[in-house]
Amino acid sequence: MMFEAVNYVVKRIDGDYAYLVKTEEPEGDEKCVARALLPAEISEGSKLVYEMMEYTLV
Repeated sequence: MMFEAVNYVVKRIDGDYAYLVKTEEPEGDEKCVARALLPAEISEGSKLVYEMMEYTLV
């Protein structure tokens, strides 16, 4: 299992889903994540860190 921290930026929000991109690969593939798994206060452009199977607002 991978438990190292990965940094993301919220590229866009579409209803119940947010589309994230890795900060190290801004032109890479988007990752679709249910908003229920993310902090409630996110918005487009928010920076997140994914660590220990949890997303945290930076």
